[in-house]
Amino acid sequence: MTDTDATIAASVGVDAAMLIGGSPVSRAERIDVISPSNTAWRVGSIPGGTVEDVRGAVAAAGRAFREWSRVSFADRAATLVQAAEALLAGEPERAVLLAAENGQTLAEATGGVRGCSRTLRYYADMAASFPLVDELPTPNGRVLVSRDSMGVAVLIVPWNAPTRLAFLGLAPILLAGNSVVVKPPSEAPLALIDALTAVAPLFPPGTINIVTGRGDSVGRALVSDPGVRKVNFTGSTATGKEIVRLAADTLKRLSLELGGNDPAVVLADADLDHAVPELVRGSFALSGQMCYDVKRIYVEADLYPEFVARFTAATDELVVGDGLDPRSTMGSMISDGQRGRLDRLVADARRDGGRIEEVGHRLDESTWGRGYFRLPAVVTGVDERSELVHSEQFGPAIPIMSVASVDEALERANATEYGLAASVWSRDEERAFGLAARIEAGTSFVNVHRLGASGDDMPFGGFKESGLGRSHGVVALEEQFELHTISSRRPPG
Repeated sequence: MTDTDATIAASVGVDAAMLIGGSPVSRAERIDVISPSNTAWRVGSIPGGTVEDVRGAVAAAGRAFREWSRVSFADRAATLVQAAEALLAGEPERAVLLAAENGQTLAEATGGVRGCSRTLRYYADMAASFPLVDELPTPNGRVLVSRDSMGVAVLIVPWNAPTRLAFLGLAPILLAGNSVVVKPPSEAPLALIDALTAVAPLFPPGTINIVTGRGDSVGRALVSDPGVRKVNFTGSTATGKEIVRLAADTLKRLSLELGGNDPAVVLADADLDHAVPELVRGSFALSGQMCYDVKRIYVEADLYPEFVARFTAATDELVVGDGLDPRSTMGSMISDGQRGRLDRLVADARRDGGRIEEVGHRLDESTWGRGYFRLPAVVTGVDERSELVHSEQFGPAIPIMSVASVDEALERANATEYGLAASVWSRDEERAFGLAARIEAGTSFVNVHRLGASGDDMPFGGFKESGLGRSHGVVALEEQFELHTISSRRPPG
């Protein structure tokens, strides 16, 4: 048995617990976590949490907040560094667990797991220069603007990148002196729970709580609880809108990173030796199930035939199979329902006159039917009104459209209710930056658009229905404080 085989065997049957007030909590109801790469594999289970668990976790977080918020900013940063160290030892096993429960490749899972420690250190380093108090110039009296810890935060995490996105939210929440209740995704909770339970003992009991369960019960209760002051959510636009409605009664602060329909605009002078492999990676990372994966590509007409030919050929090199097999370069989709929806979108595009070319290779014909695998599809000749073009497909099918001009490409790129990310591809970087500025998106990339392109220090979030607020960078830390003005300034006269 190889080291990898031993690690995989040890990952079977991980029955996790919730964490409330520093103590593990389980329930009679268990929710099984089934590998989407092999539906016969029960990777583990989580408790079916209740509304009472939510109340207990929020109350515990409220008590912990009073202690944690009084810890000095420097000492909070030092604790984040300790947490970063605590994560290192379990990274290989955690990556295997994530790949098993999520279906992504082990390389993708390893990147997501390793990023957690790096993010904690990034925010810890920020404490040395981040101002907790500003003094405003005034002709008489004194005006201070203090950044005060907010209270109990909720962090609701999606299944596609649970460890990475959780710690991008967790680090600024904790550094700001807030406590937190984390709801992991029921589809892929185990690696995240393992990471959280590794770092939670470094903080006052109740500073980090974990409540597992179904979104329609546990999720709703978390968002509605009057003891919660801030909700941080990454997920679909539809769920984000429901969170806004639920949070309205108590006017909770919200940070929402929602859906995207991310366009790539390829100019006639683009360097295809660079652009094609990058756009293949950007379209099919996590099997096309990433919020800022490329969702549609617009190519200037003169370049269109060559681009389509080269993009299709490069996509045909993808090998689809169990993510724990190192030969796989694309894993499974998360569920049969998600795969079925994508199949419908592709079928509708074909019915509407689109040309569908399914490419790539099956790693193992004998095990193909065990998981939610799907070969990637390159779609051309599709109408702009097709749902595959104007919706967030969230899977390995990419429509490529020809445009007569850059202006047409930008107009079509912006003709959406979404505005998460986009990209422009050209040898003329100065021109590309100017065109990127015309795209209505929270992030517009130039000559890159893939997993890892949005660094920890880059504000990330969406225009329009792609979200509220920003994650990453110093702005994410700013959003975890309340501004408190303290003034003795006297009116003139």
